[in-house]
Amino acid sequence: MVKIDWKAKASALKKWIKSLSGGSEAGKAQVAALISPLAPKDGFPVLPKIKGAAFCSIEAGVRYKNRKDVMLVRLAPGTTVAGVFTKSATRAACILDAQAKLAKGAGKMRQGAAIVVNSGNSNAFTGRAGVQSVDAISQSVATALDLPVERVFSSSTGVIGEVLPHDRIVAVVADLAAGLSEGTISQAAQAIMTTDTFPKGASAVIAGDGGPIHISGIAKGSGMIAPDMATMLVYIFTDAKISALALQKMLSRQVDRTFNAITVDSDTSTSDALFLAATGQSEAAPLAGQVAKVFEAALADVMLALAHQVVRDGEGATKFVEVRVTGAKSDIDAKKVAMAIANSPLVKTAIAGEDPNWGRIVMAVGKSGAAADRDRLTIHFGDILVAQKGQRHKAYSEERAAAYMKQDELFIGVNLGLGRGETRVWTCDLTNRYIEINADYRS
Repeated sequence: MVKIDWKAKASALKKWIKSLSGGSEAGKAQVAALISPLAPKDGFPVLPKIKGAAFCSIEAGVRYKNRKDVMLVRLAPGTTVAGVFTKSATRAACILDAQAKLAKGAGKMRQGAAIVVNSGNSNAFTGRAGVQSVDAISQSVATALDLPVERVFSSSTGVIGEVLPHDRIVAVVADLAAGLSEGTISQAAQAIMTTDTFPKGASAVIAGDGGPIHISGIAKGSGMIAPDMATMLVYIFTDAKISALALQKMLSRQVDRTFNAITVDSDTSTSDALFLAATGQSEAAPLAGQVAKVFEAALADVMLALAHQVVRDGEGATKFVEVRVTGAKSDIDAKKVAMAIANSPLVKTAIAGEDPNWGRIVMAVGKSGAAADRDRLTIHFGDILVAQKGQRHKAYSEERAAAYMKQDELFIGVNLGLGRGETRVWTCDLTNRYIEINADYRS
């Protein structure tokens, strides 16, 4: 077997990308080709302005050059905030800080709130220095916006184990505060990117009692994506009037079927989080009854759209894959099987190679730890019945299955035949490009 020097290939690719920065049309076309083939065809969507949520992004040079890498959000007085965070045992200082602040300050934030985010450095596993960085950034934002420091939340994403040069962020806080605008959320989506190939956004508008209610969300995420919330950065804003407790309940109910139902590489991040902020600036009445149900459904749609975009931007991804498991003894068992399939390197590389290797699905079911019976198992690729009752289906066509695997979007269905448990998860393939990105990530 020929040994490939992936690090050398990655370094060469980086040099090639840098050579395209001259701005020629040919160079721009080549750079554009690096955007995930699964990216939304229409580009970044037009997101409705959220009254009471103002944004600004700026270049601070935290790690990246010639790009915006810090964003600030100012939230109006009366805003309620909810959050869900990574369960990593090595959580970053910003995560611990945000969790503590939300726990102490549940309820309406009478003086408003702020969120400040940097990309390029995760401020994780940096000891006391990490805490000092969070404190310095939070205090500078609090001073600039005349907020209690307990109402300032920070996020960091990027390389683990390197001290955050927070002085570079503090130095631009005044400019960030001066540039705040309700119409610049798209720039914020770009500023939080790391290895992402495209910014991610989604929105919804519902009819409230007395006026429309808007929801706009942005996210980053490309690698180190697996459940345990959120393994990415996600910021969702609404002008709805809703209590912090009700907002948190809605968020927690919907996270398992959205952000906790995706995986790129089975790795859980140290630093990532989901914030949901409701400014209460809509003319509509406070959420209640049927309107509250409609709002939660719309929120779930926005969350799922963002989650799917994260998978579509999985590092090196060329295939978007839905895995649906039914007939399990419980929903928990269904989730075990679905994630075993979605995280299997053998399954993911077969998908990358457009190989309908259904035996790897059988393998993943068997290793999942969920109850399974060989002779009750049914497997589908799309509408193609692959296997049934412990063996390949007699009508199965390898040629037809191989043709199906060439599609950009794929469906893998597994029925365990044991009960009523079911779930859906989404994943992507595993390509050489994933190795190229991560073999030389820090340089």
